[in-house]
Amino acid sequence: MCGLSGIINLDQSPVDAVILKQMNDALRHRGPNNDGYYQENNIGLAHRRLSIIDIFNGTQPMRNEDKSVYIVFNGEIYNHHSIRNTLKSKGHIFLSECDTEAIVHAYEEYGYDCISHLEGMFAFAIYDSKAQIVFLARDRMGEKPLFYYKTEKNFIFASELQSLTTNPSFKKEINLHAILHYLSIQYIPENKTIYQNVFKVNPAEIVIFDLKTHSLTKNKYWKVNFQKKEKNNYKDAQLKLRYLLNDSVKRRLMSDVPLGTFLSGGIDSTIVTGIISKLLNREINTFTIGFDSAKYDERKFANIAALSYGSIHHEKIVVPTDFSILEKLARHYGEPYADSSMIPTFLLSQFASQEITVAISGDGADELFAGYYRYLLYRYSTLFDYIPAKLKNSLILQITKILPKMKNERSKCGNLQRILLMLTKNKEERYLSIINRCSSNIKNELIGERLKNQNILSTEEFFKSEMSLLSSSNKIEKLMELDIGNYLPGDILTKVDIASMANSLELRTPFMDYNVVEFAASLPLSYKQTHHRRKKILIDTYKDILPTEIMNRKKSGFSLPLGDWFRNEWKNKTFELFSNLAVSESGLINQKKANSLFKEHLALNADHSQLLFSITMLELWHREFISKK
Repeated sequence: MCGLSGIINLDQSPVDAVILKQMNDALRHRGPNNDGYYQENNIGLAHRRLSIIDIFNGTQPMRNEDKSVYIVFNGEIYNHHSIRNTLKSKGHIFLSECDTEAIVHAYEEYGYDCISHLEGMFAFAIYDSKAQIVFLARDRMGEKPLFYYKTEKNFIFASELQSLTTNPSFKKEINLHAILHYLSIQYIPENKTIYQNVFKVNPAEIVIFDLKTHSLTKNKYWKVNFQKKEKNNYKDAQLKLRYLLNDSVKRRLMSDVPLGTFLSGGIDSTIVTGIISKLLNREINTFTIGFDSAKYDERKFANIAALSYGSIHHEKIVVPTDFSILEKLARHYGEPYADSSMIPTFLLSQFASQEITVAISGDGADELFAGYYRYLLYRYSTLFDYIPAKLKNSLILQITKILPKMKNERSKCGNLQRILLMLTKNKEERYLSIINRCSSNIKNELIGERLKNQNILSTEEFFKSEMSLLSSSNKIEKLMELDIGNYLPGDILTKVDIASMANSLELRTPFMDYNVVEFAASLPLSYKQTHHRRKKILIDTYKDILPTEIMNRKKSGFSLPLGDWFRNEWKNKTFELFSNLAVSESGLINQKKANSLFKEHLALNADHSQLLFSITMLELWHREFISKK
């Protein structure tokens, strides 16, 4: 696992070695073992390496035999041995056992189509001096990040935004669209970023930059298809799922360094840990963290799983005393990001990295097998569409009036209030209302003058446009497909990549194997969700290795007691932060409204914890990269 960066000076001026090193040094955490550079006049490539495979021979940038093709690569290619064998039979000569070299020769043999031969998580940049192009690519699911920025003078790219910002040619012009989306969903969707003219290479996308014409073309090389359905009966589907997932886990065990698993005690991480335990037939290292609050603590179930598989189990209690961790996270994410589970993910990665270099997790199963409550909630919500809208809204209004104020959104009362709000929305807006962390009314009061009266696409309109492009005809599968294309790469996979790599830890996710993803999409919804069950086929397939207590437990997300922390441990620091908001001075946020939300939360008149966290992370990002407060 590594970090990459590059500079192309379009005016043909030589690349400044100092600037290239600055960009590379900003990625040191992604690759602390060594660095490498390639410079040729106006072309510069840089690389930081975290040594996992062929520790002594994998230095990058890596080249082909005649030095016409150079690559910088981040990720793992799990089928690189079979690619290597095929290419050797065609006459290609390899100098290492590293998976990076397999990509170089695959590009020589297949051109851009080399991407269809790769199975794994990856982002890379190839410079081809003969064709005079730079070829950027990202894996199918978006596990590994890659950003690029183009001006009249430069084309630069990097694994993280903080690397791009070290380049003096980089202009920190804020993308106002991004902030409005961020306030609603806590991450910046699609290929946009917080900066104008800076883009993410999308999942399953190749970007080709022509050095002669300075033109840029983009192509999608893969897309999950929910219309193509398998005709397996339930038992045969279970057998195939077991084969595919076991094979995916097995592939991700390749490593020349210590390896372990993240074990939360939930269904997904327990299945992955159980598969590994059986495949290796030896003790494995498992890691979990917990909280003093019983409502958020999962250590009991993690211990049950660890005991069941005989693992060497490590656990740690998270104490919310160090507010500076948020400042560190704001720097690493490089743009506003406010999924609060990034805190335990970061701390778990930090804890695990003391013992291992590679961790395996269960992320992604909820999107594939209808594991989220919100999918069931949406399903049940359609039953209320038979009630006339006027009568339905009147009943909801009366119920809302008698409910107490929401002091904790995770309480029964809090959940009921969110459900009632969702039921007032039409079908197109209903799903967004479930995941929305900032209602339109509050957002209109919260945004600063700079964001008002702009011709900006609303988050509702954005999601409607995304829904119109989906392949599925089933309402629930549409939501799953929407999440696979947006929430999964934009939130979940971003979280686990940045949180793990900030601690020089490689994280692998077996559920993200595209063969598993395609098969899950091909199954009927009834195999995954019934009126009362979620992840049905996944649980049924692995019930022989799942402890009974875990198989029957209630789902709990990787969340934390934010509401309590803002009222207690983080109170003074948040008050200090909100008293002089840089985002208010720059016209992005209305400070009076932000303070009002904070006071309402402290007074137990509402639970604004998620929105307060969004404002906090936006402010910390702004101070780190824009205002330098």
